[in-house]
Amino acid sequence: MSDESRVSFTDREALFYHNTIRPGKIEIIASKPMATQRDLSLAYSPGVAVPVQAIADNPACAYDYTAKGNLVAVITNGTAILGMGNLGALASKPVMEGKAVLFKRFADVDSIDIELDSEDPDALIAAIAMMEPSFGGINLEDIKAPECFIIEQALRERMKIPVMHDDQHGTAIIAAAGLLNACFLTGRKFEDVKVVVNGAGASAIACTSLIKSMGVRHDNVIMCDSKGVIYHGRAGVDQFKSAHASTTDRRTLTEALVGADIFLGLSVAGAVTGDMVKSMAPQPIIFAMANPDPEITPPDAHAARPDAVVATGRSDYPNQVNNVLGFPFIFRGALDVRATAINEEMKIAAAHAIAELAREAVPEEVAVAYGQTQQFGLEYIIPAPFDPRLMERVSAAVAKAAMDSGVAQRPIEDFDAYRLSLKARLNPTTTAMTSTYAMVKENPKRVIFAEGENEVVLRAAIQFRDFGYGTPILVGRTQTVLNKLAELGVADPETYEIENSATSSHVEAMAEMLYQRLQRRGFMMRDVRRMVNQDRNIFASGLLKLGVGDAMITGTTRTFAQSMKEIRHVLDPKPGHLPFGIHLMIGKNYTVFMADTTINERPSAEDLAVIATETAAVARRLGHEPRVAFLSYSTFGNPQGKWLENIRGAVAILDSREPAFEYEGDVAPDAALNPAVMKLYPFSRLSGPANVLVMPGLQSANIAAKLLRELAGNAVIGPMLVGMEKPVQIAPMTAIAPDILTLAVLAAAEVVG
Repeated sequence: MSDESRVSFTDREALFYHNTIRPGKIEIIASKPMATQRDLSLAYSPGVAVPVQAIADNPACAYDYTAKGNLVAVITNGTAILGMGNLGALASKPVMEGKAVLFKRFADVDSIDIELDSEDPDALIAAIAMMEPSFGGINLEDIKAPECFIIEQALRERMKIPVMHDDQHGTAIIAAAGLLNACFLTGRKFEDVKVVVNGAGASAIACTSLIKSMGVRHDNVIMCDSKGVIYHGRAGVDQFKSAHASTTDRRTLTEALVGADIFLGLSVAGAVTGDMVKSMAPQPIIFAMANPDPEITPPDAHAARPDAVVATGRSDYPNQVNNVLGFPFIFRGALDVRATAINEEMKIAAAHAIAELAREAVPEEVAVAYGQTQQFGLEYIIPAPFDPRLMERVSAAVAKAAMDSGVAQRPIEDFDAYRLSLKARLNPTTTAMTSTYAMVKENPKRVIFAEGENEVVLRAAIQFRDFGYGTPILVGRTQTVLNKLAELGVADPETYEIENSATSSHVEAMAEMLYQRLQRRGFMMRDVRRMVNQDRNIFASGLLKLGVGDAMITGTTRTFAQSMKEIRHVLDPKPGHLPFGIHLMIGKNYTVFMADTTINERPSAEDLAVIATETAAVARRLGHEPRVAFLSYSTFGNPQGKWLENIRGAVAILDSREPAFEYEGDVAPDAALNPAVMKLYPFSRLSGPANVLVMPGLQSANIAAKLLRELAGNAVIGPMLVGMEKPVQIAPMTAIAPDILTLAVLAAAEVVG
């Protein structure tokens, strides 16, 4: 891939991302009810005294009565920030918040960032060691070498909770996994390979130590730093480098690479030339992991040696060595067995689990996001970061290794049950939506933003383009749109595509097309021209109908009903389909799909059956096995009423069609969602709480969706419009830029998928 395929964004967008909604990237949310005086009494005084005494009597109870067992501190002093160097503790806070977000996103580990303003190793060791009562684990980050070695070793000796410096061991574990597979594909064994390591910082030393622990012979490794080969007898070499000194007469990186099987680069961009690669052994393995630019790019490496196996730290090339494949799941496994340390056995187990996962068939959601051809081979030796199986495989392997090596304080008795619990910790919608974004990025589309003069819409359109999802087509008055883009900090507003109905070359064709549709509905040509010229939704829908764009987003300046009415003047339902809306209510470990929340006031039995079937299909695309409940005020006829016929008719229709999903009705919400109530109806066909709720009518559906959004505090996507001939989404009038961006991406994804 080329550099152009990298994620691109402006400084303005990065700052806006960190500032919008609320500053920063993390917040603390109570995990227990806090609604009544009784709740507060239990949470604090006097009820809190009971667990306090229990912990005082038995310290292990802290894991039962507090968040300690799922809480990791991400700690730094900011001396080695993301390759930017020593910018200080405060400047490192955005990075540490980001690390905390990744812990939560990938492994459901709660995390708090802590920035310590000191470069004194002894002071840092003392401060961090005193935090042991607060946390279940410590993730050290962005601390420069050699201090990071001293700090980590001292803390591992003093603390009885897992401590890991991710810059060292995270990179080492993922690189080791990739090397296992590269050697497998090229017919090599670890005990036979000759390795050259360029770089002698924290990551390089950790990578070297780990692969030696896994079987690479010390005598077969040459490590280089900025002064050349680290050899026995070289002056000025500290104890950490000297542990990897070689007995060799080679003195430069160029000399060291002659005949080498593997190059591990953790140094600087451009350190390796094509001639150096040519001197390596057949099918050389090149891990060029300098950040942000590798020691040699894959195209240059392959130009020199087409048979090379190449990995980098970059997402725009195959085989990305990405720490997010490791650290969340390593801590997840360590926390779940209350490990006292993260030892070598646990790191090796993680590396093998990651390597073995890459050899398996790629799951559909990953294949769609990263390309259908993804399969184990020279360009897929490391799993994709969003592979949903990582949580289960890596965490379980780490937990098992902790048990086998004697550092687990709470061994797992049933690993099958543990693996199921790991799957349940994360909401599949999160992974599926991430995959949807990646899929659209791989297949960018032209999306029409009908309200191109609106600032919120423009922010979403800017992000849509900057993040690589495609081309936004902005509908509005040309100069007004250009001025607003400039006000928002866009350096090149003239490069945006703007469609102005007063000057557009598409107006004549649009007016003729619309007149043919509406002439028998009381519209004259002058009426049609006025609509095209003055109504942004009519004009934008016309552009979509004519193929100027692939999809369309609107809604922030008019009600859903008004926008839908205008769109329907131009666009028809998809043949054989019923337009309707779906709200996605997303909680921590669940997603509920609610339909129809926007269009059909009194759906017939056939309408309800169609809504159920198509919503189930949407749920399945987003990673859920659909369980459909047709909701009512009645549960299986209790109480009786006159509004049940259409619901029962829909169930009968599905009975005749035998769809490949569970469904039941008529049921009240508690009988559909509450396991305790569900047990009262053992004949129910639902195997668990419903995740697709088909509402009996628009009034109840729209009220319920808006109540849940306002009162329950769930994340909400939608409404998603389903069933139109062209992909169209109508955002709520209260939508903010991220909401509009999500709907725009979903509209584009409908074209791709």
